[in-house]
Amino acid sequence: METWERQLITTTRGTFEVFIKGRGEPLCVTHHYSEFNETGDYFAETFTSGHQVILVNLREAGASEKADEPFQLSMLETVFDLEAIRESLGVEKWGFAGHSTGGMLGILYGIYHSDKLSYKVITGAAAREYMTFSKDCIYNSEHPNFQIMQEYMETLKKTGLSAVERKRINKDRTKLSLFQPGKHDQYFSLPVHKKMSGLRLNYFSRELHVFDVTRKLKLITAPALILCGRHDVQCPVSYSIEMAEEIPHSQLEIFEESNHYPFLEEKELFCEIVGRFTEHASGLY
Repeated sequence: METWERQLITTTRGTFEVFIKGRGEPLCVTHHYSEFNETGDYFAETFTSGHQVILVNLREAGASEKADEPFQLSMLETVFDLEAIRESLGVEKWGFAGHSTGGMLGILYGIYHSDKLSYKVITGAAAREYMTFSKDCIYNSEHPNFQIMQEYMETLKKTGLSAVERKRINKDRTKLSLFQPGKHDQYFSLPVHKKMSGLRLNYFSRELHVFDVTRKLKLITAPALILCGRHDVQCPVSYSIEMAEEIPHSQLEIFEESNHYPFLEEKELFCEIVGRFTEHASGLY
């Protein structure tokens, strides 16, 4: 598999590490607390055949800028960082695609900077805190797999974890979010290796409890494609339905045989839907 090209982008808000792959219109991809490298990312890889994908390490991830103040790790500040990266790259407009917490960033991006987005692809995400009021969420204490997921997450935050042990725990954790867990190795067959930023995850875990931008969804003017697996245990499908109902110019697609990873679990259908949407959305500008 072709590796991603690493670049350091100097912006008005600091220097950020990005990885670039593919040709075509520029598309920004990131996740709120993942730490990427030259091996890329499964979600980002989905778009490389038709786009120039800019995969961003956010503040405190990889070689990107550090946070001088805790608030710089917030979702809103992160959107401002992404805007600074876009400006430094000399890109007038770009698309944005985000999965899970990356999708939550995409929603905020659309609220505050829709004029800089050609479109958004939001997968398995939510516009508000998704744990407290949904027993279908694996982070709700009444979900049958709540405790084991908590244990996995806490273990992965440890810095002294061996590579072998980290890989094993990541696999077991991911299987909890697959419609067919037995197909894990089939889905995750590429040599992709990424880490997690403990600092970013810890800040997000606090910020999430007061996160709710549902009343601002109508401010989004960029075309939005909302995607979700019917059986998503992380951000249950009801939250995607809610976003699609409130965001103007939005399209909702639900994957009937997917959990949290429809871009792997129903890859062919996912790529087909995304391809049609991005082609149409790009033609609007």
